[in-house]
Amino acid sequence: MDDIAREYLLIALAIDEIEHGIVDSYYGPPELREEAKSGNADADALARRTAALRNRLSGEADDEQRALWLDRQLLGLETIARRLAGEELPYLTEVERCFDAVPEATPPEDYARTRTELEELLPGAGDLRDRLAEREHRLTLPADRLPELIDWVAADLQAEAAARWPLPDGHELTVSMVSDQPWAAYNWYDGNLKSRVEVNTDLPMRADQLAGTMAHETFPGHHMEHAWKETRLYRELGRGEASAMLINTPEAYISEGLAEVGAWLVNDGARWQERLLALCARAGLALTQEDAQREWQITVAKRRLRGASGDAALQLHVAKRSRDDVVRFLEQDALATHERAVKSLEFIEHPLWRTYVFCYAGGERLLSQWVESAGDKTAQHARFFRLLTEQITPSGITADSA
Repeated sequence: MDDIAREYLLIALAIDEIEHGIVDSYYGPPELREEAKSGNADADALARRTAALRNRLSGEADDEQRALWLDRQLLGLETIARRLAGEELPYLTEVERCFDAVPEATPPEDYARTRTELEELLPGAGDLRDRLAEREHRLTLPADRLPELIDWVAADLQAEAAARWPLPDGHELTVSMVSDQPWAAYNWYDGNLKSRVEVNTDLPMRADQLAGTMAHETFPGHHMEHAWKETRLYRELGRGEASAMLINTPEAYISEGLAEVGAWLVNDGARWQERLLALCARAGLALTQEDAQREWQITVAKRRLRGASGDAALQLHVAKRSRDDVVRFLEQDALATHERAVKSLEFIEHPLWRTYVFCYAGGERLLSQWVESAGDKTAQHARFFRLLTEQITPSGITADSA
């Protein structure tokens, strides 16, 4: 491990001592964590150390891609440290500095277009939200069957991913159910190519969302990414900085974006419908081929509003609208149930996650354009594999696209 990687890790681990959770995973030398714990971390001093390390990069980093990755990561860490030291940054400035990307609002016309399409796609009369709620109830998976259904979906997705990309040798994955969390599901990476995925049971899990959720967390999403980056960056190239995965930095924006893009690569129209029919049959839910086709169309229409949580965050943190107004927006415009609207608000109010919400739709928007521009499916899969194995930044993607 070189001096730059060592100092980068010490800074990140020390910031995590002040705001626990910034380091989402660490599998590097344990003595560095102990050194960070014993350093009596001071946020202002850490901000200065971060800026000083950024200044060293131009003279010491030996790889252009790595140098840009470290620079953008350190800018995110400096921003976090400055906030922890008491500096109040404008919300949009904080988001842009943390994630190396400018947050974008959903065009208002997308809300209207989605509502119009859903009015036509959902059978029956009455309020659209009531019909959506009925659909959710109809597709809700039995809670007692959820573990076995998740295991089946994860195995199916692993086989699907293995047909398109190589899998790291020796990777391991376990899944469990939890509750009382602000997220729907989470991948905890323990290092040594092992992931623990937790699925939150606070809200019902629907058949139409299970495959996408598990693809995001497992194959070809977070588990596959983390295992490949440990294999390629840490073990093969000796890049020590890869042993820490950090929340609220550009690598999180890339990670969430690639997990979303990967979920669509293995869940395209025909395959999505086939998997939904098989899942419903296993769960004892009645669904016809015609129903599955309509559910796919509904899913595509609703995907247009995937940035609604970011729009809600802008309303809350920038426009300073009330909590009740934001919940009302999520219910009326984003067509969320009250329970899901409240859960979304819980996420964007959380001290650790208040800026993170832009990683999903923003990351997917950026990376899907980049992957699709590669050409045919073979070229797209090759470009996606780069996301799994390289130190790629949002601004690097933007420059490459330009």
